[in-house]
Amino acid sequence: MLGALAVLGGCQAWSPAPEGLDVEGVEKSFVERDCPAGRCATVEIESLRFPGAPGLSERLRDALLSMGSGITNGESEVVAASWEEYAQVFFDEAKAARERVPELPGYQAVFKAEVYDRHAELTTIKLDSYVFTGGAHGMPLTQFMVIDEREKRVVTLDDMLREGQTPAYREALSRAHLRWLEEQQAGADFVESWPLSMNRNVAPFADEWRVRYNAYDIAPYSYGQPELRIPAQALEGIVKPRYLER
Repeated sequence: MLGALAVLGGCQAWSPAPEGLDVEGVEKSFVERDCPAGRCATVEIESLRFPGAPGLSERLRDALLSMGSGITNGESEVVAASWEEYAQVFFDEAKAARERVPELPGYQAVFKAEVYDRHAELTTIKLDSYVFTGGAHGMPLTQFMVIDEREKRVVTLDDMLREGQTPAYREALSRAHLRWLEEQQAGADFVESWPLSMNRNVAPFADEWRVRYNAYDIAPYSYGQPELRIPAQALEGIVKPRYLER
């Protein structure tokens, strides 16, 4: 145990595990020590690891760690190398904040990774984080990790698009955005205040691609994390056939 925190952890079989990719759940819990009752900082992790692919496990862990960095006030932008290191830095920041504002509620950081979809030997992992450091609300973030099991690597939007088709992808994304605006019954003021931005955070499903935005990207916090959906048919000729397989 570290001096300023208590930690609980464990591994468990992930169910259902995608065929061809051995997946286990990993749970860790860190609680700040020597803090006022009811205002202790906490860090909770519900993640995944791949016993047969340690490099992939490290990449997933590092991605989650990076999602928790750069959110608190005045902290270092350096990404922690482990959950223990992250928790220690997080608790140090919580303690410093309480010295400035004694009534500050407890800092909270929650991280989760789960299998979001699997088809055609493509596995999409959804990474979520939520960090609360006082104020009206915490900050949620979502990031997708797409694993091509055939090639045994993580693929990005650029890997999945045909060469030179980024502009066409932008157009398809824009049409999906217009549909979303209609669903929200958004007025002209909303459209002007919250313009569409390019997004590479995609999850390829068999029948559609889901493009997830984070809070404040294209809408106010009250809208949550908007998800635009592009039908697979609309991506033909834009995306490599491999990533449109059913």
